[in-house]
Amino acid sequence: MGNKVSNLRAIDTQQRPHLDLSGPLLGSAFEVLAKAAEAQGGIELWIDALKLKSRMFQQAFETPELDLEAFKGLCAFMSSVRRRVGPWLEQPGFDDMAAAIGELLEARTDTSATDQRLHSFCQRFPQNKKHRWVRDLGTEILHQVDPERYPLMNRWVWDGKANTGVIREIWYGDNVDNITLPVPDGYQTCLVLREELSQFLTENGVFRDVIWYVDLLLAQVYAGYISSQGGVYLRADFSAPHDPLEHTRRMLGLDGVKANTGRTRLKAVDGEAHVLSEDDLAGAD
Repeated sequence: MGNKVSNLRAIDTQQRPHLDLSGPLLGSAFEVLAKAAEAQGGIELWIDALKLKSRMFQQAFETPELDLEAFKGLCAFMSSVRRRVGPWLEQPGFDDMAAAIGELLEARTDTSATDQRLHSFCQRFPQNKKHRWVRDLGTEILHQVDPERYPLMNRWVWDGKANTGVIREIWYGDNVDNITLPVPDGYQTCLVLREELSQFLTENGVFRDVIWYVDLLLAQVYAGYISSQGGVYLRADFSAPHDPLEHTRRMLGLDGVKANTGRTRLKAVDGEAHVLSEDDLAGAD
């Protein structure tokens, strides 16, 4: 592999974005991820955790009506959602949110309308800075319920308006910090990113569970960025790491449940922590 990750195939540049990604930067992030995971039980442990998270989402949205307690359990696994969603876990807010989620998922087999559906979903909520988490809620649900069809599209993966995210951290070129990347926001960009990273991982010996390895690699890249900033950014969500994978777990929401207690990081309006029951986890097995 050269310095740049090559495109998977010839693509229609009018339809799909071109990403100039750095092979060395990806290689470094993957090496750190593999070594850190090996010291904590092996990377398959984290792959299994991501699969379990996805199954929990799929199970919760199988029923016609979204159960509030089940949804609270899911929120614990969405790091950028759980701090802000509290008021929407009360009535009548929850019914309004559940209706918006239902519309988002209703035609999910039609990926051509993904960006429009996400836009419509976000429009169902107040349009202010306190509700930027809503887009992450929508993208998390799409990805976890239908991971084959929808890549991870959270704002930390790529936020074109802010010119921040994983794509910037692995962009190939000089002086990247001082340029605005010519990368559009939306489904196609994240789909191409997943294809590029899937090829990179396959070339590095990963042949199973590639979509979940991609998620881990994305989180590891952004975790490296957070660590390099010394906690200046996202201070409310990320404290100084105690181990190399702490930020990585938090990006993916895998820190949502405290070991041995079932207490989650989701806080209700009254400040009480939501407790995830054994049935919540057992039902996803």
